Amino acid sequence: MTALNKTSTSRFAFIDWTRGLAAVVMLNGHVFHSFTSSNLRGSSPFVLTQFVGGMPPAAFLFLVGITLAFLMESRERQGLPAGRRVWAAFRRAGYLFGLAFLVRLQLWAFGLPNSQWTDLFKVDILNAMGFAILLMSGLAVFRTADRVRMGAILGLLIAFAAPIVSSTNWSWLPGPLKSYMVPDSLAFGFFPWGAFVAFGISAGSVLRLVRKEQLDRIMQWAALLGLAIILVARFCGELPYSLYSSSEYWLNGPWLILIKLGVLLLVMAAAYLWTQYGAPQRWSWIRQFGTTSMLVYWVHTELVYGRWLYNWKERLTLPETALASLGVILLMLLLSVLKTNWKRLRLPRPALVSPSYAPRRVPGD
Repeated sequence: MTALNKTSTSRFAFIDWTRGLAAVVMLNGHVFHSFTSSNLRGSSPFVLTQFVGGMPPAAFLFLVGITLAFLMESRERQGLPAGRRVWAAFRRAGYLFGLAFLVRLQLWAFGLPNSQWTDLFKVDILNAMGFAILLMSGLAVFRTADRVRMGAILGLLIAFAAPIVSSTNWSWLPGPLKSYMVPDSLAFGFFPWGAFVAFGISAGSVLRLVRKEQLDRIMQWAALLGLAIILVARFCGELPYSLYSSSEYWLNGPWLILIKLGVLLLVMAAAYLWTQYGAPQRWSWIRQFGTTSMLVYWVHTELVYGRWLYNWKERLTLPETALASLGVILLMLLLSVLKTNWKRLRLPRPALVSPSYAPRRVPGD
C-alpha cells in the first residue's frame, strides 16, 4: 500500500495493477460479507466471494514485502550504513502502525456508543504489515542478493511453524500481543501471515537485481514457479498423513499459504503481461485502485461496516448485494480518481478584489 517513485512506477506498473485487483476483490468480498442475508450465506455465490476474498490480504502483505525490498535496496545503493538502513525499515513499520491506529480510532469513534474500547487493539491487516516489517527490518543489513534467499527461507519457516505456534500454550501472553503472533481466524497474526511479507521481500529483491530487458524472462519463470508451487502444495495438502499432531488447513496450514503464494505469482505475471503488452498506454481503472489502495481501504471499511448502510446489513438478496457491490466499487473508483487529480481539480483561490473590477483612479483625484 505504499507508493513508488516515478521510475519504479513506470517500470513496475504491474505492481499497482496487482494491488488494484486485490482492492477490487476486497471490496466485493466485504460487501457480500456485510450485506448478504443470513439465510443465503450457505449459497454457492456467497461462499465463492468469501473464498476468493481470502486472497487480498495475502496480496497486500506480499506487495508490502516487495516495496520494503525496494526501500532496503535503495538505501543500500545510497551507501547508508546498516543502522540507518534498519532505521528506515523501522520508520516504515511505525508509519503503518500509526495508520492502523488511526483507522481503528476512527471506526471506534464513529461506532459510539455501541463500540467497545477493546476494538482499538484489534490486529487488522495494517497492524500485520507493521509488525512483520518491524520483525524483518534486520534483513536491511544484508546485501540485496542475500535477501532473495533469506526472504524465501524465512517465509517457509514462518508458514511451516504456524501449526506449531497454534499448538503452543500462549496463555501467559496478554490478549492483544497474542493476536499479533498466534494464528486466529479473527486477526492477522504473524504466523502464518508474515510469510507473505517475507516472500515479497525475496521477490522484490529479485526485481531490483534484474535489468529492464530481463523482466520478460523473469515473469515467465515467476508464472512457471507459481504453477509448480500450486501443484506441489495441492498434492502435499491432500496426503493422508501430516507432519503435525494438530493442524487446521484454513487457519494455519502451510500448504494453503504456498498455494496462495503460487496464485500471487501467476497474477503478478499476468499483470505484467497486460501492463507491458496489453494496454501499456491506456488508463486502467484497476491500476487506479492500486495507486490509492490505502484511502480506498480506509473509506470503504467505514462505509461497508459502519452505520451508514446499517439497514442493509445481512438483509439483501444475492442480486441486490451484487448491485450494492458494483455501487461501492464505482464510488471508491470515483474517490480514487478525485484523490489522484485533486491538485488539478482545485480552483484557484479568488482574489479579495478582482483586478477587472478594481476602482480606477480618476485624473485629478
